[in-house]
Amino acid sequence: MKATFGAGCFWHVEDLLSKTKGVKSTSVGYIGGELPNPTYEQVCTDKTGHAEAVEVDYDPGEISFEELLDVFWSNHNPTTLNRQGPDVGIQYRSAIFYHDEKQKTIAESSKQSLEKSDKYDDPIVTEIVPAPTFYKAEEYHQKYFKKQGFT
Repeated sequence: MKATFGAGCFWHVEDLLSKTKGVKSTSVGYIGGELPNPTYEQVCTDKTGHAEAVEVDYDPGEISFEELLDVFWSNHNPTTLNRQGPDVGIQYRSAIFYHDEKQKTIAESSKQSLEKSDKYDDPIVTEIVPAPTFYKAEEYHQKYFKKQGFT
């Protein structure tokens, strides 16, 4: 099954998810914008509307969508609009791109539970939207941390 998340710079998110039990593969790319087949340089202009995202192929027999959401929520700040750490721009927004109605329902419930938990003082700004076309990023972005020897 597929899941797609935006949570800031895709390098960190991809590295984390690729090490998660039950995840078969990951790809980094761009999603949610207006321009077909955008390049990294185009997305960085903050004018295409795309988010940097990670598309995950996972085995639901080993990890549930709920468990993937737990990883997603716990590894970025979902209260900062269009920003994660020093990275600023719409491409760094927090987003769950759902692939079916079941994922949508689970994501919305998960977000509501987190909001009720009082973990954050500020409102959660994470988008929960249908997954449009995912454009795979350039090869040098794929498994970037591993290629750089960071993991």
